[in-house]
Amino acid sequence: MNRYITLQTPHGSLHGHLELPDNPRGLVLIVRAHHASEDEAISGCFAEFGFATFTMELLTTQEVQFIDATQNVPRLAQRLIDVLDMTRNDGDMQLLPLAIFTSGDIAPAAIRAAAQRDLLVKAVVCHGGLIDRAGAQALDLLEAPLLMIFDTDDDLAKNGYQRASPHLRGAHSMHVLGLAEDPARPAAIWILGLFSG
Repeated sequence: MNRYITLQTPHGSLHGHLELPDNPRGLVLIVRAHHASEDEAISGCFAEFGFATFTMELLTTQEVQFIDATQNVPRLAQRLIDVLDMTRNDGDMQLLPLAIFTSGDIAPAAIRAAAQRDLLVKAVVCHGGLIDRAGAQALDLLEAPLLMIFDTDDDLAKNGYQRASPHLRGAHSMHVLGLAEDPARPAAIWILGLFSG
């Protein structure tokens, strides 16, 4: 089953897409600043492993025009919290164990949101991103296991992870992608291991 979902905010509408197979093993919330061409391939990879996917953008059409819109971590974190709360009130998603998959500038917001919804979020995967920008308090409070996935040459994100690591009390690990390796595949394998354990 496929379903399009809209979330209203004071600044405009956010749009998402739910893909729900029969008997899913869990739900992967794929969060982006805005729709990206690779979203379909990422959700398809998770589907191969039996996951339902909910791809959601966190910026309105108007906000995408501003280059610094992805830097507002508090606003993006609150929107992600609203999305997480919505999944718990949706009959198709509410009973599924939930993981977050995100990348780049949305990563610190994902950490903050997961820290505030620790009973709901069972895993967080960030492909790059400066997670130290989530702040020490959120990093301290994060209970969900965290997997950081890095491109080989992404030294900025690796350094951000090193700065964040002393504050991470929960389980956390990293994976450096090989040449042309799809970031969704190691993420799906890792999440599946957590949900099957």
